[in-house]
Amino acid sequence: MRPPTLVRHSRAAAAAALLAVLASPCQAQLATPGACPAAALRDAKAAKWQVADGVQRQELALRAVACLSSPDPVERDELAFEALQAWMRGDQLDTATVQTLRIRLSAQLAAPDPLGFARPFAALVLADVARVDRMKPYLTPEQRTQLVGAAAGYLQSVRDYRGFDEKQGWRHGVAHAADVMLQLSLNPALGRAEHERMLAAIASQVAPEGEHFYHYGEGDRLMAPVFYLSRAKTMQCSDWDRWFASLAAPPRPVSTAAPVARQAALARIHNLKGFLQPLYVSISESKDEAQRNCVKPLLLRAMKQVGE
Repeated sequence: MRPPTLVRHSRAAAAAALLAVLASPCQAQLATPGACPAAALRDAKAAKWQVADGVQRQELALRAVACLSSPDPVERDELAFEALQAWMRGDQLDTATVQTLRIRLSAQLAAPDPLGFARPFAALVLADVARVDRMKPYLTPEQRTQLVGAAAGYLQSVRDYRGFDEKQGWRHGVAHAADVMLQLSLNPALGRAEHERMLAAIASQVAPEGEHFYHYGEGDRLMAPVFYLSRAKTMQCSDWDRWFASLAAPPRPVSTAAPVARQAALARIHNLKGFLQPLYVSISESKDEAQRNCVKPLLLRAMKQVGE
């Protein structure tokens, strides 16, 4: 999903948009805890996300979190997600609001999610919460570690591999969690300990157990943070050697009487290739010579091992 285009409006247009918001029945929604303020968000979207009243914008941003678990894909994706991303990328939310989003969304990653929407979309918005800290640091070291732990824990916990549904829209838990990993991988404030935690979480989902074949671009999304982590120089080449060797190693059957099922084996090969091949292309085109010299041979070996 691409970030919405932010359009600047004249003062008159912004004022008119604000009056429309203030006059709409959505004010009742804003006063109702836990209600998705869909009407207010529709008005804001019609105004290209321009909400002139800063206090109201902060409040609407926090209320929008309730929409992320909505079964309505428009409320969830086209309204709440787009609004929160637009405001964060446009530097329209203050630090207190972004901190509150971080806390609420991190908790949502571990909360019950019977419909399967709340956790993936919490992760998707957390990617932009992490991006704000990368662009304009506001988190303490402890808070960054907490964010890494919450995102990595969620990624490892994903067992719902549904992607897109024509009626229900996206879930895409693995890809959305990988987007958080991407933003964290680009943050120079993180070190080896956080990177190791992230790599362990990514490795757990590159080729998960079972018979699910990724087909919504999960491999590309998972490989992106690995590309940047391999450029961060927090890990030695020997560390990467072990990581890729472990990733490509064939799974051990539970017992000789119960070998790995053929369908599961095919899914594993498919998913590994969907991760390794785009990473190989990205590494091959990297301008970082040290990164290429270290990682490219390891990828070639892993791809050969998977193909055998």
